[in-house]
Amino acid sequence: MLMLALRTLRSRWTAFIGSFVALALGVGLIAVMGLALASSLDAPERAPERFAAAPVVVKGQDTLHVPTPIGDRTQRLAQPRPVPAGTVAALRKLGRVTEDRTFVVRGDLVGHPWSTAAFAPYELTAGRAPRAADEVVATGDRTAVGQRLRTGRGVVRVVGTASAVGARGFENALFYTDARAAALSPVSTQLVVEADAATVRRAVGDRARVLTGDERRLADADPGRDAEALTTLNALFGTAGGVSGFVSVFVVASTFAFAVAQRRREFGLLRTAGATPGQIRRTVLTEALLVGGPASAVGCALGAYAAPWLAERVVDGGLAPAWFAIGDHVWPYHLAFWTGLSVALCGAVAASWRAGRTAPAQALREAAVDERALTRGRLLCGAALLITAAVTVTLTLLTDPGDLLHRKTYVSRPMLLITATALLSPALVRPLTRILIPCGVLVRSNAGAAVRRTAAVAAPVLITVALTGSLLGATATLNAARATEARERTVADFVLTSPAGFAPDTLRRLRALPGTEVSATASSAVYVLEEGVALIKSEARAADPGALAATVRLPLSAGRVTDLDDDSIIVNEEWARHEVGRRVTVWLGDGTRRSLRIAAVMPVGTGDNGVYVTPANARGAAVDRVEVKGGSAAALRRALGATDVSVLTRDEWLRTAYPTGTLTDADEKTRLGFLLVLGIALLYSGISLANTLLMATSDRRREFASLRLAGATTGQVLRLVAAEALVVVAVGALLGLLVTTLDLTGIRGALHLQSARSPIRLPWPELAATTGACALLAVISAVLPAAHALHRKTSLP
Repeated sequence: MLMLALRTLRSRWTAFIGSFVALALGVGLIAVMGLALASSLDAPERAPERFAAAPVVVKGQDTLHVPTPIGDRTQRLAQPRPVPAGTVAALRKLGRVTEDRTFVVRGDLVGHPWSTAAFAPYELTAGRAPRAADEVVATGDRTAVGQRLRTGRGVVRVVGTASAVGARGFENALFYTDARAAALSPVSTQLVVEADAATVRRAVGDRARVLTGDERRLADADPGRDAEALTTLNALFGTAGGVSGFVSVFVVASTFAFAVAQRRREFGLLRTAGATPGQIRRTVLTEALLVGGPASAVGCALGAYAAPWLAERVVDGGLAPAWFAIGDHVWPYHLAFWTGLSVALCGAVAASWRAGRTAPAQALREAAVDERALTRGRLLCGAALLITAAVTVTLTLLTDPGDLLHRKTYVSRPMLLITATALLSPALVRPLTRILIPCGVLVRSNAGAAVRRTAAVAAPVLITVALTGSLLGATATLNAARATEARERTVADFVLTSPAGFAPDTLRRLRALPGTEVSATASSAVYVLEEGVALIKSEARAADPGALAATVRLPLSAGRVTDLDDDSIIVNEEWARHEVGRRVTVWLGDGTRRSLRIAAVMPVGTGDNGVYVTPANARGAAVDRVEVKGGSAAALRRALGATDVSVLTRDEWLRTAYPTGTLTDADEKTRLGFLLVLGIALLYSGISLANTLLMATSDRRREFASLRLAGATTGQVLRLVAAEALVVVAVGALLGLLVTTLDLTGIRGALHLQSARSPIRLPWPELAATTGACALLAVISAVLPAAHALHRKTSLP
């Protein structure tokens, strides 16, 4: 068997080169994603930044701990608690105490008191320290001494610049005088104590947290950003790896199956010569091992080369932190190698099973025309997958429709439909070719007779179109549903936003404008213990009930907005307890435990229907959005004065906050994430399409020679090949569109059950571009080898 397999590989190397390329690329794709995922599991230990030179840092409680029967449950507080005043007084007796105040100035620009600059330590590189309320020292090289900056805290003048000693710039900051910082941020949640750490711990007790050594990094801004970055990277590479793995396994199996199916005439001759079915299967298995082993090894080498390049791209695109790099991991190579080899063996053996079972005469007869392309095993597997997809969607719609709206779900769910459709595609090829080609007998006959070839070439197009339509269509449909919710909910004429928050005097000026209704809301959070064991965080907005009712039309399923008061809360139907009038025990954003009455209930919607409380139940939350009904933009800007508050009309704010497009309107990180998930998989599918067409066209030399003998010119033959390629692409595109429509119908049903309205949004521009690219690639990949074959002399049997 080994010698026969080696001779077959040597004599039919052109037929096996396609399988080799497909497998090497597939293994390389799996290796790249495995290496990226493995490297995102661990982050380097981050050293303290702002307080690297501080002896002891005391931080107020910023974590909520709730005891349960199975242990404490924790959540990060939306509004960390300040260090108690009594504790601060006790610490002042031990040594010098410097209170830290950090607040948003504008965008990613933060403010600090100048007294804390020495703990980084920062050193002046130009100018002097601030002395007046409108003077600041700036970090970085984006500002210069003497420059005036317009911020959400007013206009300030840069009197000095500073940089951190021995460290790269880790923040964009403005340092104010201590008095001005205290006025802008009255609450201090952490402080530096210049005293012995043990003495400080005894004075603090359990009323706050004492940080020394490497733990001082927990006092830096967003200390959990590395953990959040890891979570984001894991989700990104996990999703991309799942999609890429599915595409590569799907394409490799299809390519190997087609390569074996092309050799039915050869199998028929072997059976006529006395070969047993077992000998044929062992021969094919040996060939798959001889091709799969080296191809998998080459794929691992490609993965080792491409993984660092991918890491650089995601860092440059802002999808990963600067420290991210590919580590020294071995298991991704094992995963990729053995997966590729297993897929090659399974694809080859499954395809050769039927050839080994058929009688010699039957094998020779079926070598010319595909009479039974859809075998019983393929039909059963395809039907089982199709039924599984239908049953799982139905059960999810009946039990938890919101699960269909999660990204992991709508990314992975189309794969069942794609595989089922691909398995059943031979039964659909002939009907589709008749629909697509009502005339053109020769093209229709060729595509309909060679069902296996048509299905194999259409498979990459199917997966390309289906993935593009399902992923981008799901995003567009969900975005449209969110935009519809926001449009129906927002009745204000203007929406004002400021990441730095609104100062009290700014709010007073806005409320004093005649003929306006002003609703100021703050972002906070509420925590509830579900079923006694799960501590759930819900995003909350704090608002005055009367002003909220005038500027927002909340989608209520029960209760009234005006019933909201300091003793009540508005929840949504996702809460385990959501009956109007019932009391629920919650923890507010600062960790305060309260028992509140449910004043109203909202439907779940797309997930943006959170929780509403009054400002009394969101102490410490800064107003970050103001909705205004009535008035004019000019009057609002005059009232705002020299601040950088964004003033948008209702329609402008909706377009900005709730884009309804797919990739064109998405932010840069979202766009890069989609390109990573889709781009790699679709590029591989395109290469596989060209590869499969090259294999299929190169095997038709005798057919082309017969057409030439029958009187067809070279141009006619090439036009015939191009037309067949376009028909195959159209078949794959229609099947992909079918999968997309079925998948988006499930999402549309979930939205309807969640009381959210949105039509199915098919990404027509992206689908047209994808199909057009496949068509161009298919024509080139079919015509070039056909032209080469026509220039070679081929003997007819």
